Amino acid sequence: MLRNLLKETIDTLVQHGKTGSDVYWVGNAEYMIGWDDFVKVANVDYNDGYGSQEVAADLVVVGDNWWLERCEYDGSEWWGFKTIPTTNRKYTSLQSVIGRLCPSLHELNSEQY
Repeated sequence: MLRNLLKETIDTLVQHGKTGSDVYWVGNAEYMIGWDDFVKVANVDYNDGYGSQEVAADLVVVGDNWWLERCEYDGSEWWGFKTIPTTNRKYTSLQSVIGRLCPSLHELNSEQY
């Protein structure tokens, strides 16, 4: 199915209460452009269905403590919205970060494990 990258990006931003004016930059670890330049190159259609990924896999849209990153499964692709985790974390010591059946940090570091 054909999808417009710019429309998809704007729709994803709106879903998360953001607009193009909230974007700091677009690019990857090596390249960076502003939102206005992204708008010029992103107004293109691509096939987001299964097969092969068409949009650059390392493309990100970055804002203040959030970013969009490309997600893909078997060629089907979409934007994933990510934020810097915020919790009531505190510094502590960890006994382990590896265990069988992919347990949580809490499980790995509790006496019951």
